[in-house]
Amino acid sequence: MCALFVPACTGEASNPEPSGNAVAASIPERLAPFGDGYPEAGDPCRRLGESEATSNFLGDSSILVGCPDETSAAAVGGSIVTNIDGVRLVSIPTGDANEGLGEFQASRDALVEGTEYNATALVSCGFDGAEPTEQCSAGVIRDWGEDGTNLVEVQKPDGFKRAIFLRGTEPYSADSAEADGSAGWDFETTRAGDRVTVNYGPETYVLVDALVTGG
Repeated sequence: MCALFVPACTGEASNPEPSGNAVAASIPERLAPFGDGYPEAGDPCRRLGESEATSNFLGDSSILVGCPDETSAAAVGGSIVTNIDGVRLVSIPTGDANEGLGEFQASRDALVEGTEYNATALVSCGFDGAEPTEQCSAGVIRDWGEDGTNLVEVQKPDGFKRAIFLRGTEPYSADSAEADGSAGWDFETTRAGDRVTVNYGPETYVLVDALVTGG
């Protein structure tokens, strides 16, 4: 005869699932994640670039971030706009990006009206292995990263954007996605005076230092 309150007498061990420890979703390449974490390197959320899955949620006055769970999504602020493959897509307004900055800093790095960029310009670009004879619209976000890195986004003829990351005026990486095959592309740069040419797979961009520094 079994004693009361002894689960072992039922013939099955009791193994309740721990609460509050849901497995966090990984951020798939089809969401075009880039950077080492948001808002700081190592954080679970990541900035999202433009892809078929994210294009409807991108805007000039906000950034889009992917977070693997509800806790990390709540920590970055903004609004959760959708859930894709378990990843929370969070839209974060950039309209108050200069709040709290000194007068000089706010003036120097003011945003171009209606955009999230500190400056915009046309840059020379080329695609499918061609020379950079075309002109593409580009914008820079200075001090985009917590470590002072800069971000240049280039509008491509296909309607998507290419994000290029720079330490100072030196490009060191670009966003990638399996959707366009860029996940396996090589990234190379060559400098000539105040211009640096970025060769990223079959794409070529020529960036001028003045766009990045504001000089």
